[in-house]
Formats: sequence, structure tokens, C-alpha cells
Amino acid sequence: MTTPLPGPPFYDVRGRGFPRRAPLADGWDWIDRRVAVPAARVLPVADCGGLRLADAVVAQGDWPPADRAAVNGYAVAAADTLGAGSYNPVPLTAAVAVSAGDPLPAGCDAVIPYEAAQAAGPFIEAIDAVAPGSGVERQGAWTAAGNALLPAGRRLRPGDLGLLAAVGHDTVSVLPAPRVRILIAGGPRAGAPEQLAAMLAALVGRDGGGVEAAEVVPADLDALAEAFARPGADLILSAGRTGPGPDDVAAPALARAGSIGLHGIAMRPGGSAGLGVVGAVPILLLPGEPMAALAAYELLAGRAVRRAAGLPADLPHATVRAVTARKLVSEIGCLDLHRVRLDGDGRVEPVASPGWPGLAAAARADGFVLIGADSEGVPDGVPVTMYRFD
Repeated sequence: MTTPLPGPPFYDVRGRGFPRRAPLADGWDWIDRRVAVPAARVLPVADCGGLRLADAVVAQGDWPPADRAAVNGYAVAAADTLGAGSYNPVPLTAAVAVSAGDPLPAGCDAVIPYEAAQAAGPFIEAIDAVAPGSGVERQGAWTAAGNALLPAGRRLRPGDLGLLAAVGHDTVSVLPAPRVRILIAGGPRAGAPEQLAAMLAALVGRDGGGVEAAEVVPADLDALAEAFARPGADLILSAGRTGPGPDDVAAPALARAGSIGLHGIAMRPGGSAGLGVVGAVPILLLPGEPMAALAAYELLAGRAVRRAAGLPADLPHATVRAVTARKLVSEIGCLDLHRVRLDGDGRVEPVASPGWPGLAAAARADGFVLIGADSEGVPDGVPVTMYRFD
């Protein structure tokens, strides 16, 4: 999964604060150099929902494999229905009842639906004419033998799994979901630890990962170091105890178990985030305040999960171009994530400043706007890109 690289000497910020915070781009570069696309695995089709195809899937034969009924009715020779109408029923001497999906019997080139036919004693009569090919799904209509059925890199949807099974693929080569361990270091200082675990588990699932475990670990250096070093995970997300307080043991525990690459990122919220490794396993340190944890995941940790899942590393959010309704105030030297609401006129306005804690404002927001570290803010009436939460 990763390539171990040496890290800088550890600087303990407890009681001293952060001497500097690294640009977010440095965090992205650290992730990109250490988290690799996983090796492909061949898995049963039924186990591949949400995973990405490692290779293109080629159709093993024509699909459909033969002409077949597209509707329920009677398979007929279209020529036998010529002139049929409600006032001129035409007897069908060779009609065969079929259901959608049945192969066409020999000599038939159309399917007349039940609504266009009627029983007359032991016979069937057409009360409407049909053209050749009507009600028929032609052989190879969707794909021919040897054609690409699904492209490499496709994230498999439920319908894709059904298609693969229908055309005879029992297994496919996919990029497996990374096993992500979620640790809540001592629990958040405000609120229940379950809110962080639930939020992070949902984000990991969105980004193609699978939660290997989610657990609360005491705010104890030895206990947290042991949780970092325990085998079984491809990535570890640790939320809480990342700041300069006396019981903020996450970074020292990571330094004890492995090494710290970066601690302190120039962004709001989430500035106490960090990155490191234990062996070859990347560890992402997220703040314990829930909104800061959300921002640090979206802008930093999510990139690692997506890369480990073989998904595009960039932010997965849909974007909207909008105009600011009010000025978005920012801080020079720090990338700011502004939670914003979109009005009916295509304008965005802030619902909370980047430094305001809690998830309530995020719940009221439609998305967020990023303001670069070189800016003091965005005046009203200026076009911006909003990243949609949904």
C-alpha cells in the first residue's frame, strides 16, 4: 500500500504550540508519495459493489445472445398480421405465447402484445398489425462479442453487477477497498464519541474504504501507540487529542509507534491535523472537535482513503459556480473552509465563520467555499466555486 519514507524530527507541541503550520499542498504531496493504488484482486461479482474495475471487462458473447421478446405477448411472423384491425381481426395460425426475455421461436420476427390480440375459441386473432422487429430485442443489440462491456476504473454499481452476472462473469478483477481503522482518542471533549465514529465511517464508505474497526482509545500515550501499531489496517484515522494541550497525546503516540511527517496544517478549521506512518501504514491525525474533524477529513484524510481505494484523489464533491452575497472573510497564510448556503438567485452566503465549531452550521449549509492562504477574503458579488455537501 505504501512506500516508507523518513520523516522529520518530532516536535512536541504540548504546552508550546505550533511553531508553523505546513501548507495543505504539502499534506497532499505527503499522501501522494506514500499511498499507492492497491494491487488488483479477483473477487466474486456479488462482492464487488462499489469497487473499481482493475481491467476492462469484455463481452464474452453477443448480448442478447439471440433475438428475444422485449414484451409479453405472442411471437408471430409480422407478415401474418397485415391488414389486422379491431374491425378486421386476422387469425394467427402460428402464434406462440412468450414472455419478455424468451428467445424468439423459429419463423417469428415480431411479438404482438396481448393488448393487440384476442382469443377466438382455440385460435388467436390479431386486432392490430405489427412490423418486423416490433417487440423484439435483437441479438447483439447492447454489445457484440469482443466489445468492451465496462471500462477499466469504473466504480461498479448494482446494475453493473447484474449485467456482469447476466453475461456469464462469475468473477472480475477489482481494486479492493482499503481497510480503515478509526480511533477516537479519548473521545471528543464536547459530545459523544459516537458522532465522530459515525461521521468518519460514512465518509470512509463514500470514498471507497471499508471500516476495519471503530473504537474509543483512552487519552493515554501507550494505549494509543499500541492501537497505531496493531496490524490489520491499511490506513488509520485517529480523531482527537491532536493539539497543544497537556493531554493531547495523539502526535507523541504516533512518534513513539512510528514517525510524524507533518503536524499542523495551515487550514481552518482542522489546523491541528497531522500525518505519519507506522511501518508502511499511513496514520492521519484529525482534531477531535467534530467540525474540525470533518474539514480535516474532507481536505486531507479523504485524499488518502480515495487513493488507497484506487479512486481519483481530488475532492469528490459536485461543484456549482455562484456569486457571493456577502463578503467571506479569511486569514492570510491559512486556507479557509467557509460553510455556505446557496439562495435561489445563485448567490452564496456564509452560515458560520471557519473558526466556529460544531456540526449544526454544516447541517444548515449547502456546501463550502475554499479561500486560499494568500487571500484576505472574497468581497460580495464575486464569482466563487461552491463544493456541494450532497
